[in-house]
Amino acid sequence: MFQNIGEMVLLFWRTLCALPLVWRQRAKVLEQFYEIGNASLLMICVLSFFLGGVIALQTGPLLAERGLHNAVGGLVGIAMAKEFAPIMMSILIAGRVGSAMAAEIGSMRVYQEIDALRTMNIDPINYLVLPRLVALAFALPMLVTFAILVGWLGGAVVASVTSQIDIPIQSFFTTMKDVVEVKDVANGVFKSFCFAWIVGIVSCHQGLITRGGPRGIGRSVTKAVVNSIVLIVMFDYVLTRILLH
Repeated sequence: MFQNIGEMVLLFWRTLCALPLVWRQRAKVLEQFYEIGNASLLMICVLSFFLGGVIALQTGPLLAERGLHNAVGGLVGIAMAKEFAPIMMSILIAGRVGSAMAAEIGSMRVYQEIDALRTMNIDPINYLVLPRLVALAFALPMLVTFAILVGWLGGAVVASVTSQIDIPIQSFFTTMKDVVEVKDVANGVFKSFCFAWIVGIVSCHQGLITRGGPRGIGRSVTKAVVNSIVLIVMFDYVLTRILLH
């Protein structure tokens, strides 16, 4: 475990040192950005819409029983912006994009394509890791911002059509505007930026240390997804504690 942590920290540092060279890899960055963003957009919309609806459906009747109808909009707004959108979308990207990164780089490792890159004096970190991390660091915050907006819409729709809550959409957003501030959305977007680096580093690291043929690739994909989710939840607590002050 400590060896893996040390290797991931070293990979993160080497990637940061290679950032000035990212302009040379701009074509690969754009390719990865399109793959991450465009292919994930529909899933993000569906998940965030129903996630916002579930929050309103679970909390709305309880608040309505206590005469706190107006608090539903603020509750859904804060929950989606600060917590549910960044962490759920990051887990979704870890399962979809992180697994693909680990499988692709792991296949190159198993079939000695990475060794061939080194033979041609091409740094695998600059060529394989850097474009994926930069694209993910830009794509995930954008997706989370979109997810926050769609989640708010989902909560407003559910609150307006549920008889136990019965809040007009305009009133929902009016009360939410009084509670949710720009810094709340910024906190969620900042979290997603940190989670993007976690998913990218963990997935690329698991791909680079893959051993043992197709079975090893499967193990690397599984470890990449599981480790990413665990670290996302752990760092979510740390970032929440920091951002509360």
